[in-house]
Amino acid sequence: MIRIILLGYMGAGKTTIGKELAKELGIAFYDLDWYIQTRRRKSVKEIFDEFGEEGFRKIEHNMLHEVAEFEDVVISCGGGTPCFFDNMAYMNQQAETIYLKADLDVLYMHLQMGKGVRPLLLNKTPDEVKEFMSRQLAEREAFYSQAKYTLDVSLMDNFEKIAVSVAEVKKLLQL
Repeated sequence: MIRIILLGYMGAGKTTIGKELAKELGIAFYDLDWYIQTRRRKSVKEIFDEFGEEGFRKIEHNMLHEVAEFEDVVISCGGGTPCFFDNMAYMNQQAETIYLKADLDVLYMHLQMGKGVRPLLLNKTPDEVKEFMSRQLAEREAFYSQAKYTLDVSLMDNFEKIAVSVAEVKKLLQL
């Protein structure tokens, strides 16, 4: 049985690497945010708007406990998932956890290129976004660093480098 959870800050490439890794391993892939949206029939933004961050984090916690029971799966969790409740300890208990680590400038660039709505970044100027990200990344590092493995993904800017990152994950986990 294979159970892998990818974690890290927004824009680190958890979904991108997760999809490719699951495809190569021939197992299922779940993005925790997408799973929540499917189960709740609302976007993450709508859940944030309706319940606030605290309400969203409770829902996220419950959904994490569902998907982390699945077998033969790669899961990418939201950037904040490891930082609430007992989520990080639970993920380490349930799966091989990998922190996809990138520096602030790389994360910022990835978020600028991304198409998704990030509720925590809405209505912020570029400078405010960078300051917010810097502060939040510093706060979250203590949780992220509890992952069983860490993979630097700062140079993941094209498909070839994504393939290298996937190969590195497989090597780390001896798959």
